[in-house]
Amino acid sequence: MGAQWKQAGREANAQKKGQVVGKLVREIMVAAKLGGADPDGNPRLHVAVEKAKRASVYRDTIERAIKKGAGLLDEKIEYETVLYEGFAPHKVPVIVECLTDNRNRTAPEIRRLFLAGQLGQPGSMGFFFDRLGVVEATHTDRSRDAEADAIEAGAQNVEPLEAEEIPEGSQGARFLTEIKDLATASNWLKNAGWNIVASEIRFVAKNPAEVPEPAHAEVVAFLNALDDHDDVHRVYAGLK
Repeated sequence: MGAQWKQAGREANAQKKGQVVGKLVREIMVAAKLGGADPDGNPRLHVAVEKAKRASVYRDTIERAIKKGAGLLDEKIEYETVLYEGFAPHKVPVIVECLTDNRNRTAPEIRRLFLAGQLGQPGSMGFFFDRLGVVEATHTDRSRDAEADAIEAGAQNVEPLEAEEIPEGSQGARFLTEIKDLATASNWLKNAGWNIVASEIRFVAKNPAEVPEPAHAEVVAFLNALDDHDDVHRVYAGLK
């Protein structure tokens, strides 16, 4: 229930178009702007930097993005977070989170993508989602009690990660928190030996829909089209 829609197999294709690097750099800048330039004290920035390293983003690029986001350079960060909501085909609710330097450009482009999708349409989707802190983490001790750690960290709920997201010989868990408790929970888990792979505020679908084939493929194609847009940072869908 806590998982956002997963763009399975998308990263390799996006990287060919330079999208992955651009989106990671934007995330680093926004994380540094919101939480400061020290990754050790800023869980969101720590995760963004680690993702950028895994994507082979140059160190100089990462460091410049941190400094720019934290306001340590003459250049000012211009990106803002903008949300767009609507239905995917087959009435699957969707929230699109964009990082954009020009909402007047982004808004009509996202609206066109909704209208171009079969039965896709804009509209308010807040009722279908909860706004929560989400920490995704793995631990090399497979006997570690994730539920006990969730209580100690101040998380409200915990659920297993999907198998493909867990390194061999480890366990994985998704910890759901109140927004105000996200940083505290993330730091507690890190100190308890969990490897933090995501620490961010997300829209979590309350009741994800199970859509049969071939309708499921149509929904995924629509979500992929949204995710392909350069300004799209996250796509959340009420889809199993």
